[in-house]
Amino acid sequence: MAKPKLVAFYLSLALGGALCHGSVSAAPEPASPAVSQNVHPAPKPEAAAPSLQEQVSINEATAEQLSAAMNGVGLKKAQAIVNYREQYGPFSAIQQLNEVPGIGNALIERNASRLKL
Repeated sequence: MAKPKLVAFYLSLALGGALCHGSVSAAPEPASPAVSQNVHPAPKPEAAAPSLQEQVSINEATAEQLSAAMNGVGLKKAQAIVNYREQYGPFSAIQQLNEVPGIGNALIERNASRLKL
């Protein structure tokens, strides 16, 4: 009786090995260049060349336009810029944004290429 069990064991090993070998050969090929580009996407053109993007006027833009164009400025800070402009009149220099609560020199420098009067 031990012999039939041994034969069954070897047969299961052989079939299991064949199944395992079959699944290895059916494994997908290594990632193609198109797939690997998704892993490491190319930098966005706007990040590579900020000077090519359209500038927004701090004297004419709405809060939505300012928040969309400026890096680090959400709708709340953009609305503060619009409120300041409505209260004190148009800006005479981009550095005048420093007078708006919540807007500092670092934020102005980071967005200088995106702003115009």
